[in-house]
Amino acid sequence: MYDYVIVGAGSAGCVLANRLSADPDVKVLLIEAGGSDRHDFVEIPGAWPAQLRTERDWDHSSGYEPACNDRRIYLPRGKMLGGSSSLNAMAYIRGNRADYDEWRDDGCQGWGYDDVLPYFKRAEDNERGASEYHGAGGPLPVSDGRSESEIQQMWLYTALGRGIPANDDFNGAEQEGVGWLQFTTRNGHRGSAAAGYLHPIMERPNLTVEMHVTVLKVVVEGGRARGVVGARLGEMLEFGAEREVIVSAGSYGSPQLLMLSGIGRPDELTELQIETVAESPSVGMNLHDHPISGVTHHSDREDTYFGAFNDENLARWAERGEGPLACAGIEAGGFVRTREDLPAPDMQLYCLPALIVDESLVPAPGPGVTLAASLQKPVSRGFVALVSPDPTAKPLIVHNYLSDPEDMAAQVAGVRLCMELGRSEPFAPCAGAPLHAPASDSDEDIAAYLRARVQTHYHPVGTCRMGVDEESVVDPELRVRGIDGLRVVDASVMPKIPRGNTNAPTIMVAEKAADLILGRSAVAAAEEAGAPTA
Repeated sequence: MYDYVIVGAGSAGCVLANRLSADPDVKVLLIEAGGSDRHDFVEIPGAWPAQLRTERDWDHSSGYEPACNDRRIYLPRGKMLGGSSSLNAMAYIRGNRADYDEWRDDGCQGWGYDDVLPYFKRAEDNERGASEYHGAGGPLPVSDGRSESEIQQMWLYTALGRGIPANDDFNGAEQEGVGWLQFTTRNGHRGSAAAGYLHPIMERPNLTVEMHVTVLKVVVEGGRARGVVGARLGEMLEFGAEREVIVSAGSYGSPQLLMLSGIGRPDELTELQIETVAESPSVGMNLHDHPISGVTHHSDREDTYFGAFNDENLARWAERGEGPLACAGIEAGGFVRTREDLPAPDMQLYCLPALIVDESLVPAPGPGVTLAASLQKPVSRGFVALVSPDPTAKPLIVHNYLSDPEDMAAQVAGVRLCMELGRSEPFAPCAGAPLHAPASDSDEDIAAYLRARVQTHYHPVGTCRMGVDEESVVDPELRVRGIDGLRVVDASVMPKIPRGNTNAPTIMVAEKAADLILGRSAVAAAEEAGAPTA
């Protein structure tokens, strides 16, 4: 029996385990389906693609995507301590002020930009130091890149030459522009949620971490969550919760677990012989993500990342935390608007001195460059659904990428900009013959290319939507409607996706959730953690 049972040791779960177990009188259990994150491919930033489709990856795929030639799109998610923060490309992007103000204006009081900024700052240990927008001394290391390449510098010069403004801090006063990114790394090593929040406190006597346990359902009795049932190597396990069960299994796993526990749409649950304990019409709905696509070109330059995983670069990384293996590959990027009438950027741009082939699952055939564009405010919505009452069966995941014409038009504009930057000076000599590119600049050819090539940017959100309406899955305190003692805390609660990579926002959600659970204010918590407030 524990006070709090947390399901999922990903970005959110690690934060919650740290903050809730800070009280020595509280017993906390953290359950992870995967195993340890202690592996060289986790630690080395440039090795992240080597983890795909290994035991540290849930290895999901979408269903047949109707607007993408009925393709199934690969959807990796981290399955280990740290979750996807131990698998991702580590870019530290919070989103735009407008994203959180939109949450607030839609009724989620306490989630506006000024409300959440203290939590971003409390989490952060930015090597640039504390400021109005940044924190220092928090658990999450944030650093500048350590392998600024000439190819990416040429791309930045080209973007600036086309009138895109320079931006040296995408998490500061303004998001728009191009520049060098920051990352959740320190001294060239990955800084996951597990490394920052969990490993330093693993020896707390009031914290228990159970790995290789698949949670099968939340036990609900008398309208209250009483604990969870799980399995490890065929052994059935039950863990009780005196105060709360907190589901932090991610945008695919959290709705799946709620439905397996009888929280969902009664007609669908009945068909799967699952007893309904609470009607929740929106569980698994509102799924959305940042679709991404771009153009790839062969290159005859010697400073691409092709062949970078060698003994020389491994030694540079191990001895000094430098070189191409000290970064995830993408260090230059930015945010732009595809239309002048937009209130904020809707497209994220990247330059990568390597070829991305077949969703990063196939080794590059040679040296090259990839220019990519990712749609930041998609209109299209998908779903996560159960296909079997067997808790070990993978759910059906359909994103409906680019199914809305507005999304397709914006993504076409983003890829066209990538094409234009690729043939503009001074970047043009870096890009040789195209490997993958649209047949022409026409809308029709770019759209056809997107239907064949678009993929995930690894940022699914929204399937346990927070809101004030009766159809929202959780309320603004992240409590599941209809069940006492149960919350969801992860990216699935985000009602609308932020502009940018979602790891930092997920950590922020968990930081704020810890205060909601403990009844603390944002300002008091920030001061307690030593992070200056705005």
